[in-house]
Amino acid sequence: MSNENNGIVEDRPALIVRFFLTYRFYILGAASLLIFALVASGVYRLTAEVRYDEVLAALSDTSWSAIALAILFTGLSFFALVLYDVNAIDYVGRRTPFPSVAVTAFIAYAVGNTVGFGPLSGGAIRFRAYSRLGLSPGEIARVIAFVTLSFGLGLLSVSALATLAVAPRVAGILGIDAGWLRAIVLAVLAVLAAVFFIGRAGKGIDIRGFSLRLPDSRTTSRQFLVSALDIAAAASVLYVLLPETHVGWPTFLAVYAVAIGFGVLSHVPAGLGVFEAVIMAGLSNVISIDQLLGSLVLYRLIYYVLPLLLSTILLLVTEMRQLTLRPRVAEAAQLAGKLAPALIATLSLVLGTMLIFSSVVPTPDSDLDVLATYLPLPIVEGAHFLSSLLGLLLVVAARGLGQRLDGAWWVALGGAAVAFAFAFLKAIAVFEAALLALFIVALLVNARAFDRHSSLLRQTLGPSWLAAIGVILVTAFVILLFVYRDTEYGHDLWWQFEFSEEAPRGLRALLGLAIAASALALSSLLRPAHFRTEGPTKEELERAVAITMEQDLADANLVRMGDKRLLFSPSGRSFIMYGIHGRSWIALADPIGAEEEFPELVWQFVSAARAGGGRPAFYQISPPLLSACADVGLRAFKLGELAVIDLAGFEMKGSRFANLRQSYNRGLRDGLTFSVVPPGAVDAVLADLRAISDGWLAEHETKEKTFSLGAFEDAYVAAQPVAVVRLEDKIVAFATLMVTNTRHEATVDLMRFAPEAPKGTMDFLFASILEYLKAEGYRQFNLGMAPLSGMARREAAPVWDRVGGTLFEHGERFYNFKGLRAFKSKFHPRWEPRYLAVSNGTGAALALMDVTFLIGGGVKGVIAK
Repeated sequence: MSNENNGIVEDRPALIVRFFLTYRFYILGAASLLIFALVASGVYRLTAEVRYDEVLAALSDTSWSAIALAILFTGLSFFALVLYDVNAIDYVGRRTPFPSVAVTAFIAYAVGNTVGFGPLSGGAIRFRAYSRLGLSPGEIARVIAFVTLSFGLGLLSVSALATLAVAPRVAGILGIDAGWLRAIVLAVLAVLAAVFFIGRAGKGIDIRGFSLRLPDSRTTSRQFLVSALDIAAAASVLYVLLPETHVGWPTFLAVYAVAIGFGVLSHVPAGLGVFEAVIMAGLSNVISIDQLLGSLVLYRLIYYVLPLLLSTILLLVTEMRQLTLRPRVAEAAQLAGKLAPALIATLSLVLGTMLIFSSVVPTPDSDLDVLATYLPLPIVEGAHFLSSLLGLLLVVAARGLGQRLDGAWWVALGGAAVAFAFAFLKAIAVFEAALLALFIVALLVNARAFDRHSSLLRQTLGPSWLAAIGVILVTAFVILLFVYRDTEYGHDLWWQFEFSEEAPRGLRALLGLAIAASALALSSLLRPAHFRTEGPTKEELERAVAITMEQDLADANLVRMGDKRLLFSPSGRSFIMYGIHGRSWIALADPIGAEEEFPELVWQFVSAARAGGGRPAFYQISPPLLSACADVGLRAFKLGELAVIDLAGFEMKGSRFANLRQSYNRGLRDGLTFSVVPPGAVDAVLADLRAISDGWLAEHETKEKTFSLGAFEDAYVAAQPVAVVRLEDKIVAFATLMVTNTRHEATVDLMRFAPEAPKGTMDFLFASILEYLKAEGYRQFNLGMAPLSGMARREAAPVWDRVGGTLFEHGERFYNFKGLRAFKSKFHPRWEPRYLAVSNGTGAALALMDVTFLIGGGVKGVIAK
């Protein structure tokens, strides 16, 4: 079977693949939601004999001493989690103040444990914080990798050892043969021991040209102890909350480790449902389900919600002026303030979920009696119904709060204030009101952190957020079915309005949530995709050129090529130039224009890319932009270094530039002369320049490049000055100059010479250009970027750096980058790092490939050089 469209024939498998690639995020989101629904259904069946009142009784039977022990073990576990980061920073060879690391790690784990996707959510927090503590992007990437791998290997090691110690007991719980279980565990331990042995002296593993350095024995041993402390303490939180049982702690530790592993792999926020399903499946035959459920509820509150609340309180306390008296504590306080949006967004998500869940559980009879005495039924019914919708509003606002939208701040503040009032009107929910009050105070204290002027209603919810909302609603539905398991459902329930009728009230709230969530999902799914313009209009190009000429970045003149799309700031004073290939939306260099608009412009670009189903990336950006990129959840990968010459201190006298001076003097002896043709006079020599360019391309068997390089196009070449070298009045070499009116920086783009040009002509040309620019009052000269320059090549270098380095080594063959570092080094420049900012390592590799195609003119252009 095939489908013919405009002469293109595609078979059915190709159509299926294209459909999946186009809608894969929505397909994966729907699949995750389906899997969660199946797990939730399994949990509901496991609790068939359990009643809501029995769970409440189990909760009330938990002693305060057990709760105190659970809080103690939670603190011990989070102390171990902080040590993960301490060890990671020590592993990369840096020293940072412990208070700042502790604050960062505590908030990162509090947020990561709650929202899931720990390496992504917690990683973004670490990047924001540690970059402000002086760690480079490569070092932060290594810290994140160290923390992630340490947890995974530690979890595997601890669970394997615990399982081996109590294999018969665990085998009986899991229903498998004890011999097979021991064999599997021993195989896992053998692999871990081999890894430990290989890395005992800090040696590496070579895999197809990639070298991965393993931690030495001291680091591995120390980290294993930290992992063991973390997992053991976390397991003890739940263990002390369980009723008296003959299940030993080692057996429980093995079951707990397996449950945590499945919860992490599911990527469901906090492993909700998945963790509970594994625990109940493993322990339901030895502990009554009602008591187990009660313990699990308390465990969630103590280990997940309590640290999040403490993080919020810590955020509020650090705003107190008294803490600024101590420098190190003040630094930690400032760091906590920088992380406020992520923390408050997570709290908004948790509180919204709490309001939704509370709408489907019954109100205590004593509270209903008080409400019936003082309030009419319509007020109670209305407060209950609207509170559930306010919960959904806070969940939606959480996304905007994470993006620092002022509109989301207002929505969250208003929604939380109304929900605070309704907490007393619907159920006298003091605890719920207290949490909302804490949230409101956090919003007010950190109002300045939400400085992006954007409407929450204009934001489109992506598939991950829609799936998260789906998970919350499915959970609420299962809770409602569980709580009112003995209720006989019928159509008349919808119209029953009595203080004592709780099931109808919960059903109406859930129906309202389903309708509102469905409308929200349809609005996001049916909203028109971002329109991909094919190129700037003449007016847009003229406006971009005008902005370029009034700022310092000489490379911004590449906008004159007209081959890149343009995204202007709302004021029109700044813009980003970018290209699209495949799913990659690649911004070239830093934004251009007013610096104060750059952070918002970064958000604007990322939002546009994601709305269009694209993968946002920033290519060849400078260190000052990394903070803005971190705020939108992008990670930095080093590309190389930019060579910059300080023209004020440039002199060809002395030994430093002896070789350059010799080349310049030799050129003069050979009869070479230098001049600069102003833009208005370039047309007169354009034919000669084109002849040299065509000959140079033919000689090097290459084609014109685009995107980050200029091409020989008449209008582009004639728009800026051209430096030429003549031999006997004939032009034998030229370089197009890129300058701006500020005279802060100058650079060259096209550099080409004729075959008859004497040896050393390009050195003569560069030396002459530098002397000319210095005389004209320019402050620095941009020699361009040297790929791979300054990249970490030690065994401890991040894997991502090596992947990027390999791709660029491969790319140099296409772009004639070989020898650039050596050539630029002759001018003794100052080297400045340049980065690629994307969401993750896989995105970095894909973005680099797409950059290759953009520069080479597509796949055919790359193949044809």
